[in-house]
Amino acid sequence: MQPAGLTERWTENTVTGVSRGRPWTALWQARELIGYLALRDLRLRYRQAVLGVIWVLAQPIASVAIFTVVFSRLAGVGSEGVPYPLFALVGMVTWTYFSGTVASASTVLVNNASLVTKVYFPRMAAPAASLLPPGIDLVMSLVLVGALAAWFGVFSGVRLLAAPFWLLLLLVSAFGVSLWLAALNVRYRDIQHAVAPVLQLWLFASPVAYPATLLSGWKELVYAVNPMVGVIGLGRWALLGTPWPGWSLMVSAGSAALVLISGLVYFSRAQRSFADVI
Repeated sequence: MQPAGLTERWTENTVTGVSRGRPWTALWQARELIGYLALRDLRLRYRQAVLGVIWVLAQPIASVAIFTVVFSRLAGVGSEGVPYPLFALVGMVTWTYFSGTVASASTVLVNNASLVTKVYFPRMAAPAASLLPPGIDLVMSLVLVGALAAWFGVFSGVRLLAAPFWLLLLLVSAFGVSLWLAALNVRYRDIQHAVAPVLQLWLFASPVAYPATLLSGWKELVYAVNPMVGVIGLGRWALLGTPWPGWSLMVSAGSAALVLISGLVYFSRAQRSFADVI
């Protein structure tokens, strides 16, 4: 029987040398595992794929073609001074990385249930590994963006140096949402069925095919609570030289940071019971 005045302390068995208190330290120590999981996902994706990387470019090209007809030609939506196909392509490339990462990370723990229940590793390494395979697709898509920009004669100049900050904000946004969904899906399996339709709605709620400047004043700032508003706006500014997103970027960056921090806290608390409920 437990003595009065003492509270039970949680004890978790871990591998020697692996940090539990600092997520970034634990992720760095698990970098080899993250690389292995990411490489395995890439191999599974392209195994016996006849067209290979062509599928990576087919989705944004097809989407841009449809957006050009519907939003630019029929609805007359503006494109902030750059050719609309290029404008929509940057938005679609950004969104494709985000949605691909979130969709993969939401099921990564459940799909690796045997690993979670039998082997100790920093659980956060699993959703972190989901950031890498879509990154390969993003690099190839950016080559397409560069080619189309050269075709239209669009060059953002020195603003291109801000592209790493755009990528960082994109990673932060994707990882924050991924942590929440990966942890929630372990306990509530309905999450995995809701991700696809929610992402579809989120696509049209983000300025992928239209500019965020359609709204102004306080409405624009409320709209920017969606992290993808700032991510896409910053990407277009850095890659295409469109107008600076302004305060919308600050709101979106703050929203992305809040989602990431809260996701880290929730994931760290929930991971103790993963092996029991998965």
